[in-house]
Amino acid sequence: MTSASAKPAQHFLPTSLRAAIIASSYWVVSLSLTVVSGSIGAALGCLLACYLIDTGIDRSPLNKLRTATIILASLGLCLLGLTLASLLTNTSLLADLGSPILIFNSGEFVKWFALAGALTLALRTLAQRTSYGAVIEILFVATAFVITLSAHRNGMIHRPFFIGDFALTRGIDPSSILLAFGCAAVLSLAALLMLENNHRRLPYHFTILGLLCFSLLFYVRMFGLPTPQLTDDLGLTGQEQAGNSSQRDNPFRDSPNDAEDKEAPVAVVVFRDDYEPLNGSYYFRESAYSQFNGTMLDYTTRDDMDQDLIDHFTNARIETAQLPKAEDQRVPVRTTIGMLISHRTPFGLESPIAYENRPNPNNLRFKRTYDTYSLSPQYDFNYLLGREVGREDWSQEVWDEYLTIPDDPRYTELAQSLIGDLKPEYAEDPFAKAWSVKTYLDENGIYSLKNEHAYETDPAGSFLFGDLTGYCMHFSFAATYMFRSLGIPARVGVGYSVPASNKAGGSSLLIQAVHGHAWPEIYFRDIGWVIVDPAPQQTLVDMSTDPQNSLQQLLGDMLRNDASFDDFLQSQQDSLIDFQLILNGLYLILLTTLLTAYCVKYYRLWIPAHADLKNQYRLSYRSVLDQLSAVGLHRNFGESREQFAARASKLAPSIEKMTHQHLALALGSTEKTAYSQQQWMELRKAILREIQLNAETRKKILAGLNPFSWLLSK
Repeated sequence: MTSASAKPAQHFLPTSLRAAIIASSYWVVSLSLTVVSGSIGAALGCLLACYLIDTGIDRSPLNKLRTATIILASLGLCLLGLTLASLLTNTSLLADLGSPILIFNSGEFVKWFALAGALTLALRTLAQRTSYGAVIEILFVATAFVITLSAHRNGMIHRPFFIGDFALTRGIDPSSILLAFGCAAVLSLAALLMLENNHRRLPYHFTILGLLCFSLLFYVRMFGLPTPQLTDDLGLTGQEQAGNSSQRDNPFRDSPNDAEDKEAPVAVVVFRDDYEPLNGSYYFRESAYSQFNGTMLDYTTRDDMDQDLIDHFTNARIETAQLPKAEDQRVPVRTTIGMLISHRTPFGLESPIAYENRPNPNNLRFKRTYDTYSLSPQYDFNYLLGREVGREDWSQEVWDEYLTIPDDPRYTELAQSLIGDLKPEYAEDPFAKAWSVKTYLDENGIYSLKNEHAYETDPAGSFLFGDLTGYCMHFSFAATYMFRSLGIPARVGVGYSVPASNKAGGSSLLIQAVHGHAWPEIYFRDIGWVIVDPAPQQTLVDMSTDPQNSLQQLLGDMLRNDASFDDFLQSQQDSLIDFQLILNGLYLILLTTLLTAYCVKYYRLWIPAHADLKNQYRLSYRSVLDQLSAVGLHRNFGESREQFAARASKLAPSIEKMTHQHLALALGSTEKTAYSQQQWMELRKAILREIQLNAETRKKILAGLNPFSWLLSK
């Protein structure tokens, strides 16, 4: 009777733990696919199937069925559930009798209950009866977590939205919650793996894995949160790297017509002054391609070119060597930029004249923070009519560099044909000529990330004289070559272009990888570099993004200063639960637990040397058991002390002698042969030396690090 009643109890804990882990994977997957009732149905269906298979295995009626029969029955159950759910939602009578919302929720509950129950029934049957079934089950749980968190790839800290929205509306950095999800996934998968082996070591393994997960959180606190990775594969911006510019990758890259994976935030900008661009977009210039290297435009190697650009970061303040002109047509704008990924060079709002490093208010999130000072234009394009181009102080070599194009006469021929229809008064006007080129590209070009020009000898020529299908790099290079063929000094600016509407009336602006951009620039005398950006009217890919206002405000307030960020947290706190307080409490509990465990561990090793003879045998024996447990040897359930000593004698032969003496004294023996206090200490030291000599180095290292090894001593 005792053994029969103990067996179900012995299986109940592992069964419940396994059921909870698998049910949580269904819950996580269903959150983004259905309503709350569907998620509840998925969890309940999984729990029921787990208990049906695992509880009372020997007397379960399913035990008499073949594996194929159970899997077919699972498929039938799934189809039955889907059919019933469809009847619930498609029957108008039920909707008339009850609330349509109630009927819909009921249908979702039934559908997900059947799906989860049927799939779990099949998985648990395979896990019980085949050698590979447990692996399939673990892979299923892993896939559930991966699918859910995959939206966070490339550092999109606001995805998945059901996590991001929950966090952002409460002023919490979503990465903290995602880290917790990751830790839970690791623990869940490890628990499933261990449940197939040694149940008694489960608390021990969970403790170690828990420490590993919390160490990850500690690492993040010390060295920063995971940040977005560079997702702009168009060659527009790049991370910090060594080497000269001639070694850069080909900027004309081909990629699928899919902008979804390019929405990762790369920086946030806080405007310290009011400014609205006239052309509807904020341009942030990072660098420029201006010197022809024999194949295409590249970064300049001359000190007398692109003197308005700053090509390195500074820990103080640095000013541009060449200021823009027409100051009466410009407005000073100061912005603060927080980089979420590393960049090769600083970037700033058109036209930046100085950069100044500023203390990083949140080094867990921002790679670098700095202020940029710009003289941004306020003139319209009519102001450019009748203007001359180039600077008076340019040498002939600089003029030639800004006019060099590929050795292909078609650029000049096409450009000349485009300006042939200009009115006589504009026939020699540089801006009118440039506008004709821009208009041609606007009306005839097709925007597409997928193209056939990437690895041609002259990608811009292949684009311009081919199908006119490409992205901003193709348009800007083609326009720049045609500008130059008409005697207009031009270059390709590189950076970001963000729609002004994304600012949404606030002072923060989120820059995403999808905003990476290249555009043509013309140098007008007495004005400076002016952006003349083609805007193709035909497109094969939607590069627009929905404004992420909550994320934008969160990062903006985080960038301003600690006080404003705290105010934002208070304004967004609509929950009675202070998650930061709970997290800090968990840190304190973890730290206290670790310190307490270490104190107990070393106290138990220290006390035998200071104990009296009456307690010497007990405390010395306990300390030896602690040391054996730390290197992986501890007494199993039902194992006698003599049996354990015989097993441990392979590592520490003297343990049998100590065990005999300990048992004799513990059972009340008063033999004259009992050891003295000095003999107990010497025997204890001998055993410790044997452990040090015979134990594996790896186990000895773990023995010193593990604060909970004494818990398994008995």
